[in-house]
Amino acid sequence: MSKKTLVIGASENPERYAYKAVKSLLGKGNEVIAEGLRKGKIDNVNISNDKKVYEDVDTITLYVGPKNQPSWYDYIISLQPKRIIFNPGTENEELISLAKENNIHTEEACTLVMLSIGNY
Repeated sequence: MSKKTLVIGASENPERYAYKAVKSLLGKGNEVIAEGLRKGKIDNVNISNDKKVYEDVDTITLYVGPKNQPSWYDYIISLQPKRIIFNPGTENEELISLAKENNIHTEEACTLVMLSIGNY
């Protein structure tokens, strides 16, 4: 089942895990949208850098470290996703608490691993 997924921290750099996540999500048939520091493109996915408002986001997968997350808090919560995946190195108790207060499920997991074993 396709899950509309927002990748935050997306990059055109193929060495970055966010890039690999976009490619893997697409490969598994998910609808992918992306926000990053710079505009760009990964396959048919445009990377925005202006925190666009998206409707019906199922999952936000984070590739932004905790020290850079506070500027994303209001944006993330405003989208009201069903869940937020905190990839390794992005774990943040403050954002996890904020998400839970807003009835958003959180997972500390690796999107790439979840996709590879079929439990995304």
